[in-house]
Amino acid sequence: MSIDPDARRAPYLQLADIIRKRIADGEIEVGRRIPSMTEIEAEFGLSRNTIKKAFDVLKSEGVVEAERGRGLFVVRVPDSKPPADQ
Repeated sequence: MSIDPDARRAPYLQLADIIRKRIADGEIEVGRRIPSMTEIEAEFGLSRNTIKKAFDVLKSEGVVEAERGRGLFVVRVPDSKPPADQ
């Protein structure tokens, strides 16, 4: 999956959708760390601000939690349908 800069859905929401799908598909399991900002920056070419906004969405949904100094970890599998635009 990739980010479509011309899509109506904001890039940070597209990124949250991609991470959510990877979790739902079992690519990233509960208890595992999601890719770091640096890894996502390299994969998608997004700014750190955009990535942080996507992470904030996932945290607000209760899908991931931050562990200080370690990163973000999956705490539950998200619902199959992405939420409406934030």
